[in-house]
Amino acid sequence: MNPDLLLAHFNRISDAPDAISRLRRFILDLAVRGKLVEQDRDDEPASVLLKRIETEKARLVKEGKIRRQDQTQPVEKEEQPFTLPATWVWAHFGGIADFSAGRTPSRHDFSFWNTGDHSWVSIADMKDGGEVTTTEETISEKAKSQVFGSDPEPIGTLIMSFKLTIGKISKLAIPAFHNEAIISVRPHEPQMDRYLFKVLPQFSRQGDTKNAIKGATLNRDSIAKILLPLPPLSEQHRIIAKVDELMALCDRLEDMQRDRENRRDRLAAASHFHLNNGAAGDLRAQASFYLNNLPQLTITSQQISSLRQTILDLAVHGRLVRRSDELGEERNPTKSLSSDAKFPAHWSIQPLTNVAASIVDCPHSTPKWTTKGKICVRTNQFRPGKLDLSTVRFVSESTYLERIQRLEPVENDILYSREGGILGVACRVPPNTQLCLGQRMMLIRPGAHIDPAFLEMVLNSPLITGIALAKTTGGAAPRINVATVKAYPIPLPSLAEQQRIVAKVNELMALCDRLESQLTNVETETGRLLEAVLHHTLSDAFLRDTPQQRTRNEVC
Repeated sequence: MNPDLLLAHFNRISDAPDAISRLRRFILDLAVRGKLVEQDRDDEPASVLLKRIETEKARLVKEGKIRRQDQTQPVEKEEQPFTLPATWVWAHFGGIADFSAGRTPSRHDFSFWNTGDHSWVSIADMKDGGEVTTTEETISEKAKSQVFGSDPEPIGTLIMSFKLTIGKISKLAIPAFHNEAIISVRPHEPQMDRYLFKVLPQFSRQGDTKNAIKGATLNRDSIAKILLPLPPLSEQHRIIAKVDELMALCDRLEDMQRDRENRRDRLAAASHFHLNNGAAGDLRAQASFYLNNLPQLTITSQQISSLRQTILDLAVHGRLVRRSDELGEERNPTKSLSSDAKFPAHWSIQPLTNVAASIVDCPHSTPKWTTKGKICVRTNQFRPGKLDLSTVRFVSESTYLERIQRLEPVENDILYSREGGILGVACRVPPNTQLCLGQRMMLIRPGAHIDPAFLEMVLNSPLITGIALAKTTGGAAPRINVATVKAYPIPLPSLAEQQRIVAKVNELMALCDRLESQLTNVETETGRLLEAVLHHTLSDAFLRDTPQQRTRNEVC
């Protein structure tokens, strides 16, 4: 195994979706197929191990320690999921281990519970792949004698969930009882417990599950029939040692990934903070740094979404382009100028009702839908800055005329969702589109002193969405009152500055679109690279005739 190759490519492959978890699964997949360590011709074959287990089972039955079981049947070739090395065998779990489910004492008898006498394990107490050191609940000595009738499972016992969360496995670090959704596992050959601890969850999830009230479950018969690949006992020890070594490497890679992502997140957060809070003198330097390093600072769709919001926030606060007063442009003709330090002094802050020519609420009746006719828009077609008309519904001509009585939507009017699941989203009416309003929305017609694209941008910015979120009422049916919408504070630079801001926002949003497209391509490329590196790093057996394969051929 050459971890240097994995480490050399880590900065690229770690951006692949679930890179480390995929690496862990790949390691286990190689392990259970006999491709992780070399076979040794001197190992006792697993078939001999199975015969020894049958002898041990017969002894335990004779001594009354386990129930009599049917003779273990060989696994037919057509049942085998994949081919194993010659010294391995397929075995049913019930043939190599004894297992038993736990119980839950009656919740109605308070004397059974939480006396501190004995630990009682639920699935929530289990650390998958780890140890149970504490439990949320305990049971009494009375519950032990009347419900369980036995001592608790000893330290070191393997326990696995087989209901709802199938295959969650832990080892007891304390003596404990457990509930009926968990089995205790007792291998007939105790030296197999570490191997079962690694591979049993993987194969239990492929068992014949049944439907339960809240999810899938295994019954006793399906648990017993779980198929497991069984190596020679000596090889099991070598496999576990190699798996532990490689999982430790995964831990290192995970730490490296976490540290790198934390540094990148802190740098992005600091850049966002300075962009939104920096002094005017160094703002352009901050913006230049951030925009020049976008590909390095944005590696997830969530970060790009945050970037879009930062761009809009900068835009509506006058921090994205050179100001009109710097360029000698005419100021906007509205009377009141901004006294808010967050906005340029030459801007006006006006309520929406002052900058809009018209604001109307939608008709409150439910539209009567038809198979053809006029388009009637719904709020689920709203996207910030875009009306999605890929799927539309229609109303009749008469219904259309009723619904446009207050105001007929025309190009560059703004549709605004003020109620329901998609709330606080603004989008303009596209050209050459005839439509009417559905429900839970408003129609805003921009006035002469505001560019429609600029107003749409402001309504979708954190400045307004933050107010909408704070003012939302209605609980299960959230909505924003019409009066609240009409009072939204709208920053108002000159028309020329508005248009330059919109142009810059469009440029940066196009960059965000390209970044999102690149992320998709990078995920595909890094996924392919990850697979290639894993195969080269962990299993030369996939690529050339290795000593491992030569040993198999000699055994055969």
